[in-house]
Amino acid sequence: MKPATLKDSPSSSITRKIAVLAVAFFAAVLAADAAVSRGFSHLLDAVVRIDVREESFDTGARRFTAGIGSGVIVSADGLILTNAHVASPRAVELSVTLASLERVNATLVGWDHWTDLALLRIDLADVKRRGLTFTHAKFADSDTLFPGQTVYAVGTPHGLTRTVTRGIISNNRRYFADNRGVKGYETGLFNTWLQTDAAINPGNSGGPLIDEKGRVVGINSRGYLGADNLAFAIPANIAKRVVADLKGDGEIVRSYIGIVPGALLDLESFYSLKQNTGLLINSVDPGSPAARAGLRGGDIVLSINGTPVDGRFPEQLPPLLNIIASLPVGSTVDLVVKRGEQTLTPAIVTEKLESRQGEEWAFEKWGLTVRKVSRAYARENQLDDDTGLLVIGVQPGFPAAVAGLSPGYIITKINQERITSLDVAKTLHAAFVEKPAPTLIEAEIHRRVSLYILKP
Repeated sequence: MKPATLKDSPSSSITRKIAVLAVAFFAAVLAADAAVSRGFSHLLDAVVRIDVREESFDTGARRFTAGIGSGVIVSADGLILTNAHVASPRAVELSVTLASLERVNATLVGWDHWTDLALLRIDLADVKRRGLTFTHAKFADSDTLFPGQTVYAVGTPHGLTRTVTRGIISNNRRYFADNRGVKGYETGLFNTWLQTDAAINPGNSGGPLIDEKGRVVGINSRGYLGADNLAFAIPANIAKRVVADLKGDGEIVRSYIGIVPGALLDLESFYSLKQNTGLLINSVDPGSPAARAGLRGGDIVLSINGTPVDGRFPEQLPPLLNIIASLPVGSTVDLVVKRGEQTLTPAIVTEKLESRQGEEWAFEKWGLTVRKVSRAYARENQLDDDTGLLVIGVQPGFPAAVAGLSPGYIITKINQERITSLDVAKTLHAAFVEKPAPTLIEAEIHRRVSLYILKP
């Protein structure tokens, strides 16, 4: 007689299959979690604290201030990406604290206030001598981000190093421009921003905004004071291009024609335009290439170099401006412009884009701090040219204050010598230091010229 055999019932077979699938699922989840954990740990080892000592010139004397920011190492040779408002050419001392809590010096490779990004390099010789190590972060494609996606902000808020906060992408294409947002320099004209509700506080600036795999999707830049959960980061795809350019040249050269755009939303009917057609020129900078070509506020740009443009919404403006900014300086920009019933086709040669903020300096013996008048500042204030020095500070009791100079005056001549550059004034001040003597200053404000004598 054969022994009896047991056969699986249909329900027990299904149960075993479910169990196998459950084990496989949880194994996959654990493996994914482990990968995420490794990515996060790798990223955290690439985040640094940045201590900055920099000079300022707004008090009539050269002063030094200290600040704290964040950064992320982005290459095996020690390049650190941070904000331009954290590390600028005004920095006289830069040091970074690695994940190991060891501190090393760093130098400024280059900065770009237009995107609020700066690039530093760790002192690799010191790192090697001391046997220190670090990792570098990886970038993600920020164009794939979507509202609601989980992100994390990493940095040094209020000096608390290696702090992680969690939030979501609140908006993946936020537009705002700030004419004085980076130490008085312009920013935000050529890119949109990532908005997040991850907590970003003072000291977070320059740290990475990352995805769940520990990849950098943005560089944290700013939060709204007095508002909850409103913070902004520069998208990683913008940052990658800036790193490549700064690493090669230390600066990014952009083209400029002098148009100030505005969104066309709800204005199409006034200009007899189809929707999603054209870029409104709000105004034109005086003396700019666009002004010399006869463009004016209220004109509508229909195409740039043969490509139709659509500036209906504010978020569409930075990419359009970037088309011109990305051209080599001296390029010809062919526009098709609508003005009433007319169609104009100006060909405009670009100039180098410059900030309104010029170089600053302190003349200690005179108790005077100045800023070089830039071409942009001269045009903005309808000055005859970009020579001269703008007074930004005077020190009480020193010759400049005693003579009556005040912030806002523009020094055009010293001892009857025209101030065509900052170096000319430095030479004249050095002569005063070596042999003190009464010095004649010619300065103007609101187109009125006055004379002042600086006495030793």
